[in-house]
Amino acid sequence: MTMTEQHFIPKEYKISKEKGQVTWESPSNIALVKYWGKKKHQIPENPSISFTLNNCKTITTLSYSKKESGNDFSFEVFLDGEKKDDFKPKIKTFFERVEAYLPFLKDFHFKIETSNTFPHSSGIASSASGMSAMALCLLSLEKLNNPEITDLYFYQKASFLARLGSGSACRSIEGDLIVWGETKAVNGSSDLFGVKYPYQVHEIFKEYQDTILLVDKGEKQVSSTVGHNLMYEHPYAENRFKQAHENLEKLKPILESGDLDQFIALVESEALTLHAMMMTSMPYFILMKPNTLEIINKIWNFRKNTGLHIGFTLDAGANVHILYPKNEAKVILEFIKNELVVYCQNEQYICDQIGFGANQIKE
Repeated sequence: MTMTEQHFIPKEYKISKEKGQVTWESPSNIALVKYWGKKKHQIPENPSISFTLNNCKTITTLSYSKKESGNDFSFEVFLDGEKKDDFKPKIKTFFERVEAYLPFLKDFHFKIETSNTFPHSSGIASSASGMSAMALCLLSLEKLNNPEITDLYFYQKASFLARLGSGSACRSIEGDLIVWGETKAVNGSSDLFGVKYPYQVHEIFKEYQDTILLVDKGEKQVSSTVGHNLMYEHPYAENRFKQAHENLEKLKPILESGDLDQFIALVESEALTLHAMMMTSMPYFILMKPNTLEIINKIWNFRKNTGLHIGFTLDAGANVHILYPKNEAKVILEFIKNELVVYCQNEQYICDQIGFGANQIKE
């Protein structure tokens, strides 16, 4: 049975609780096979798979109180205790998209208090962690009224809702490897929500490290929405979508065997392909900075000279995610500190590793 959006529309209900609050922390994630290009309603053009991160996360508290009339959305947003009216349009769009699935939204006034464990606008995807935390808080409110919601349904619907806020947010609900986008390569995969990678994974990937070099902490040069839209008329789009399906298939034996040389080759190629798609779109963009290229070349030289399994991936920006196994961390971290940190803005970098998804913080 193919699941559709209808699956997530609840039977009519009213939330009986007049007021309260709920808190979730939800991590960011980094894609190994990249999603770039989307159809209507935040449906991906190609499947993707990501590592859920552990330390880079958003903590969101949603306070709710019943209001007199349910004519419109009513909410205020705070980041690190400061009122953030410029976040409101994005959240209003999100509420409009999810209202059919959360029919109580106009019955309450919401106070949304959020903070990140990483610097805001550091170029780390806070929309993934932020929108997933928000979706989880809202779904917890629904569950108050419908305690028989199963864990499976809860996490599927949270991922489904998060996707409507930010596509990659659907991969932040659970961990450690999450697939989003329907593909023959992965049984149970869906365009509607992320699913846990269902196949054998070698021990070497269990505590995989991700050191994020903050090359450029400025606002994104190109918003994700604009970037995805550039794929509509892109001359290489169809081949790229096909390649993503093929790379997911190729990744399965790599993850099972722990072949790190093959893993690095596939993941680095995916990162460079994402940037190649941006360079060959119309209009075209170069999202790497000179320091990004310096770091990549240094990684390649170090890998060649030492035989260590250090690789990189990139998101749609200048920052570099350095991926490596925990058993090689000591020497690789020394190399990062001695030779790469100098290329970071204000020498800022973040040490992270593979994580296991979002957690509710009990009051």
